[in-house]
Amino acid sequence: MNYRICIIAFLSILAFKPASAQQNTFPATADLKRYVEEFNADDREEAVINMVPNAQSLEWLSQNIPLFDCPDSAIERIYYFRWWAYRKHIKHTPEGHVVTEFITPANHAGKYNAISSGLGHQINEGRWLRNPQYIKDYINFWFYIDPKHKVQRFHAFSSWIHDAVLDHYKVVYDKAFLTKLVPELDADYGKWEQEKQAPNKMFWQFDVRDAMEESISGSRKEKHIRPTINSYMYGNAKAMVEIAELFKIDSLKSKYQPKADFLKKAVHEKLWDDTASFFKVLYEKGGLCDAREAIGFIPWYFNLPEDKAKYAKQWDQILDTNGFNAPWGLTTAERRHPLFRTHGSGHGCEWDGAVWPYATTQTLKGLSNLLTNYKHKGNMTKQVFYDEFHKYAMSHKMNGKTYIGEYQDEKNGEWLKGDHPRSKFYNHSSFADLIINDLVGLKPRADNTLEINPILPEGQWDWFYLDKVPYHGKLLTIVWDKTGTKYGKGKGFRVFADGKEIAKANKLKKLKGKI
Repeated sequence: MNYRICIIAFLSILAFKPASAQQNTFPATADLKRYVEEFNADDREEAVINMVPNAQSLEWLSQNIPLFDCPDSAIERIYYFRWWAYRKHIKHTPEGHVVTEFITPANHAGKYNAISSGLGHQINEGRWLRNPQYIKDYINFWFYIDPKHKVQRFHAFSSWIHDAVLDHYKVVYDKAFLTKLVPELDADYGKWEQEKQAPNKMFWQFDVRDAMEESISGSRKEKHIRPTINSYMYGNAKAMVEIAELFKIDSLKSKYQPKADFLKKAVHEKLWDDTASFFKVLYEKGGLCDAREAIGFIPWYFNLPEDKAKYAKQWDQILDTNGFNAPWGLTTAERRHPLFRTHGSGHGCEWDGAVWPYATTQTLKGLSNLLTNYKHKGNMTKQVFYDEFHKYAMSHKMNGKTYIGEYQDEKNGEWLKGDHPRSKFYNHSSFADLIINDLVGLKPRADNTLEINPILPEGQWDWFYLDKVPYHGKLLTIVWDKTGTKYGKGKGFRVFADGKEIAKANKLKKLKGKI
């Protein structure tokens, strides 16, 4: 099934918005109510209820999530669906709130069904909730609560927790909360060095502990040097440098700057395959894996690669149908490789080619960074990002209903766990964050400058709005209205903080203002 056919097949559930939503007014709760009623109706059995049941979901979402309006009905629908599903995973426990990955109990979970594999995605998504306590509690859970439990799960999976905590701070702007965490973040980095540092000072990991088991390059026994954990630890070290600068802790900066510098250099020297033009896994016994895998895009998630054309060339592989480009999304391994989809499709957790939202999120975030922060972009454009993000939105379907699961067949979109309870509402990726932080382009900072740098292609949308976005203790409204007739807020690109306009432009372009 090709992409064009996919679009036609989805129109039945991705219906365009009614005329009432096209009036000169912010739709506010009207669209949200319509979506929530639909999603609730599709989930009549509500097999699992955590903190907020479906019956209270409209009220909770109205109080907590940014509102979004755009001409692309697929993207808008899934924006609200993913928030509706995320809410299902918030649990209120005697030890604070946690965010789960599986809606049903998992054997490999810790207390309260908490699992750390999707932690970075969950924090990045949840930082945009208006009540910051949910994510503060969740961060506290891993640093202060999980260590007290008999079965500890924090380091069961690789994570970019330091980077995520810093990005969370840049939104909620709670200095006291971050200050308290600094010693814990420092100790946690050291623990990773004790557990996973190889003799060459890079980091090794089993693919199952990267939450990417049964990959072409992976192993459950051999200590391979992977782009995943090395990029994560680079991002974590870089975050510690920025935290040290924020709090003027010279000793902390002098400790972590060399670590970040070393990993940046080592990833280029040890994991780059110049012939294949790709970052790859280095085997414990020596030599690079012969497969290009989606984990090779993760270095850009943390702006690790040097800004050179030779590295940007790697991204051509997401345009190639023999590379990672497939009808239903970006594959986790190149399609030309002889071991593509050979690890028992549908019976385990195959990262040998199937489409995983977890990886799609990482790759799209890396592409966004390339487009935003690099001079050398190769053949990548804003349109490439938009097309892949739209495809990601369109993939949220099963049996005629809106759905998010674990992983999909790249050719026909079949969710390879079926409607298994553990797969339903799978909270292992992000979506709203890619709209707020990347497509619309709100770039959180640790100072009082508000920066917005959209990667929406020119001419793609004539209008959109993002409203009630919590940022530095204020609520932002970000409006693009090409003609000025859609929302009645004026023509062009405008940003408001608590109702006061702080930046504007006639075109959809990078904006800065004082918050």
